Amino acid sequence: MSTFTAHRLSSNENTLFPDRIEIDAANITFYKGTIFGYQSTIISRANVASVSIDTGILFANVVIESIGTKRIVASGFKKVDAKEIVRLLT
Repeated sequence: MSTFTAHRLSSNENTLFPDRIEIDAANITFYKGTIFGYQSTIISRANVASVSIDTGILFANVVIESIGTKRIVASGFKKVDAKEIVRLLT
């Protein structure tokens, strides 16, 4: 299993509760931090339709779209981590 955590300095949303993506052999789990824990979204790797990166100066956002209606937008990852997420999912 690979785990990627957004950088705390990337945005105000990530300061206290950074986004996190976990990738294992079967699923992609996205955790969005909230005051009372995390909201999670799970997408089967078999249902991934596309993966893209939206890069800024220092950090990148990862967009994972599935077949159907689920869409993950995870923000604030180091560019190296974002590229590794794309590599693992394509």
